[in-house]
Amino acid sequence: MADVRPLIDTYSLYIDGRWEEPELGRYEDISPATEAVIAHAPDAGLADVDRAIAAARRAFDAGPWGDAPATERARCLRQLSTALTAYADELFALAQAEWGCLANERLIQIDGPAASVQRAGELATRLADEPIDAIGATGSTLLRHEPLGVVSILTPWNFPHSLNVTKVSRALAAGNTVVLKPSPLTPLAGLALARIINENTDIPAGVVNVVTPNGTEASKLLTTDPRIDMVSFTGSSAVGREIMAAAGATMKRLLLECGGKSAVILLDDVEVTDELLERILFSGCSLHAGQACILQSRLLLPESVHDEVVDRLVELARRVNVGDPADPDVQMGPLISRVQRDRVEGHVSAAIGAGATLAVGGRRPHSPGSGFYFEPTILTDVTPDSVIAQEEVFGPVLSVLRYSDDDDAVAIANNSQYGLSGAVWGSDVDRAIAVARRIRSGQIAVNGCSPGDAPFGGFKQSGLGREGGGIRGLHSYMEQKAIGIPA
Repeated sequence: MADVRPLIDTYSLYIDGRWEEPELGRYEDISPATEAVIAHAPDAGLADVDRAIAAARRAFDAGPWGDAPATERARCLRQLSTALTAYADELFALAQAEWGCLANERLIQIDGPAASVQRAGELATRLADEPIDAIGATGSTLLRHEPLGVVSILTPWNFPHSLNVTKVSRALAAGNTVVLKPSPLTPLAGLALARIINENTDIPAGVVNVVTPNGTEASKLLTTDPRIDMVSFTGSSAVGREIMAAAGATMKRLLLECGGKSAVILLDDVEVTDELLERILFSGCSLHAGQACILQSRLLLPESVHDEVVDRLVELARRVNVGDPADPDVQMGPLISRVQRDRVEGHVSAAIGAGATLAVGGRRPHSPGSGFYFEPTILTDVTPDSVIAQEEVFGPVLSVLRYSDDDDAVAIANNSQYGLSGAVWGSDVDRAIAVARRIRSGQIAVNGCSPGDAPFGGFKQSGLGREGGGIRGLHSYMEQKAIGIPA
């Protein structure tokens, strides 16, 4: 562990415990902060992905992992946790270069995942058969949770290391083997994880495979191949729907964590503090440049505090230091790509054309000269049914909506195809909780108290199933079997 080498490197594909050259050559991995090419990633073709699936299938059907004692899986995951901690600084350097991670995101993006792996190993040792009551049965009944088999894991570019680690560790703790496909915008995040696993753990060959196709054809094989038992996906709702359709032919198990357009409600009795406004701006706009599915990008305000809150938020937004993640004074980094920045600009322009008012931002900053940057943006006079209030922007754009009373606030919050997160703030905690209970969303924070170690996922088109949440997070990667035991 003393030789901690840089993780920004030239990688091959990681298949069956070996590094293999890609079928389709390589593609550029571009830093969003500088627009410089930081690496040339291996472009996996159909044959490459086919070999990765075959390796994972063999490792599950004939290998030792699925039948290994939970204590052995936990030992290997502890090794991985230790290695991730040792590589934390190198992982953070990779995160800054490849996806624009800032110092204020390091805990969730880099340091937290190492602890998450340790937790997964501990949970593996708690898996056990459960006796259940069976009315009228002549014997007893045991409920088992067994590994599903081969899990394909498809992750996005916004929190790639965190999601790669969380999904892989839960699938492994449950006894599955995996094929990981990171986003082509952040391929090194997945390949670096493969290197750390290969060099620092006793996880057997074939249990973890990492492929980085740049095209859709090879990627789709991970959702259609009959040797795959489960697809675990985080990304847009549009792609989630495509995966559901593709996986339906073989009835694969699905775990889909998709988009969000969450609302934060300030009740009319709220105390509008500077801390509150800073949290709203961060969690609704500037967190990872607005590139987070949990972003609470709709701010619902009563008339009594509307103008005051908007004015103060505008001043806060103007003071946000936008720039290179390598600068410790920077408070918000870049969008992931030129395409994403153009998309955000288009959303803002269309919203203004549809009647919204630009309160602040709405353009690229004058400096730095390179990189895919966009100013924190606040739009007012937004109507509940407008496109900007309905579609996920995935950029630093906060939409402000007015409401008349609690019923109206709940109706506006629920007027969405999504239901992933949300927040309610108010001096009367019982009233705030009552409002939170009525919002159709997977998680709600009341007065800044976010759910801890709870199942994460959403209502409606925000996904299917739940990630994390203690032992339930492992059960999401397992199948239930009931066994009748004679008296």
